[in-house]
Parts: sequence; structure tokens; C-alpha cells
Amino acid sequence: MRFTIFFLFFFLASKAFAVEPSEILNDTELENRARNLSLNIRCLVCQNENIDSSESEFAKDLRLFIREQLTDGRTDDEIEKFLVSKYGTYILFKPEFRSYNIFLYLFGPFIFILGFIMILFVFFKNSKKGK
Repeated sequence: MRFTIFFLFFFLASKAFAVEPSEILNDTELENRARNLSLNIRCLVCQNENIDSSESEFAKDLRLFIREQLTDGRTDDEIEKFLVSKYGTYILFKPEFRSYNIFLYLFGPFIFILGFIMILFVFFKNSKKGK
């Protein structure tokens, strides 16, 4: 039991420290801004992980880029807009509400629910035929 608990905490802790000590800025305000930005930026290698917790080289490069831009005096919005212009809106976990994605925000959930209901209907219809 202790062995299992040790490895569970070991693997959870290793994910929590993806930001290496050499990356951390001395200015706590800039470091907090960098962390907040990193939480909304998707790692394009891992895809469902933000760059703050990703251990990929791409995520490390983006973390260093963000910190460099912050020390150069760029705003959070400027950095985010640059990343979107370079990698597209997919890089953001929470993209802005715009005219081109209004369909997704307004009708996406209803289409998903309707599709799920149709799949259930077909599944139950086919299961009754088998009996």
C-alpha cells in the first residue's frame, strides 16, 4: 500500500513541476502574469494540456518566450495575440467569442445532444430487433 501511495504522489508531483526552476522569473509579479498566461495556452504537442504543466520542448520554448516578452514590457494581450496570429485560435483554451465561432458557441451543445439522442435511438432500436 505504501509503495502505491509513494508512486501516486511521485507521478502527481512530477506533473506539477513542469516549469523548471531556471525558467522562473525573479520578479514575482511578472512570474504570476507568465503563469496566468501559460494556463490558457494549449501545448500543441500534448493538445489537452496547458504549457504550464506540459513537459514537452515546445511548451518549454513557449514558456521561455512568454517570460522574455514580459520582461521586454509586452502586455498579456499583445503576447496572446501574437501566439494566436502564429498558431491560430486553437492554441487558446478559452478562445474569444467572435463572429466566426458564434455557431459553435450557440448551436454546438444542441447539435451534440441531438447527435447523442440519435445514437441512443438507433442503438435501442437495433437492440430490440435482436430480441
